Amino acid sequence: MKTRFGTAVLAIVSKDLRAEIRSRDLLSVMIIFAFLCILVFSFALELDRVAREEAISGVLWVTLVFASLLGFNRSLAQEGDQGNLDAMLLAPVSRPAIFLGKLLSNYLFTLIVALVILPLMTVIYNSNLLKGWLIVTTVVGVLGFSSIGTLLAMLTLHTRSREALLPIAMLPVALPLLLTALRASTNILHDAPAREWLVWLQLLAAVTVIYLALCWLLSGFVLEE
Repeated sequence: MKTRFGTAVLAIVSKDLRAEIRSRDLLSVMIIFAFLCILVFSFALELDRVAREEAISGVLWVTLVFASLLGFNRSLAQEGDQGNLDAMLLAPVSRPAIFLGKLLSNYLFTLIVALVILPLMTVIYNSNLLKGWLIVTTVVGVLGFSSIGTLLAMLTLHTRSREALLPIAMLPVALPLLLTALRASTNILHDAPAREWLVWLQLLAAVTVIYLALCWLLSGFVLEE
């Protein structure tokens, strides 16, 4: 008899949260990496104030993408190295429940990193990134990236060069999400009229839903490999 879907998802998420609270390994690495990325971009753009202001949204999303890649790799590597994923596959749990549990965990960790670097960038770049609609854009965009990243991290888990293969596989696939998130964020930061950034935000939400549905459908096949 299979474990109830919701019970299995909550069990996986709570397991990941307890493990992170005990070790503080994943979040600390992602936050430090994101902070260093922000500093590097800040120093690189220091001499050109105009370019610095124009590039803020790009810095935000590039930092989030690379920090999330690091998190997805480490999260799934821990499951594979410790045999947790094999144990979950042997348990009477549906494959989509395993995928959704890992997706929610990765989404939560990446979202925490995003909510930490937004005030950091506000201070470092002297620009208000704590706008309500920019936070909404970040929440939606991170969900889309987390769905793709979790699925592809599962797919590349047992490959020999998974650390290099995941970015190569994920970045082209995530390009529509990155472009729409970047356009929406740029218009919001520049205080453009609502009609200009709302279209991009709606498009970002639609792309996120499409990716979530596709990843949900493909998760069963990926986990059977």
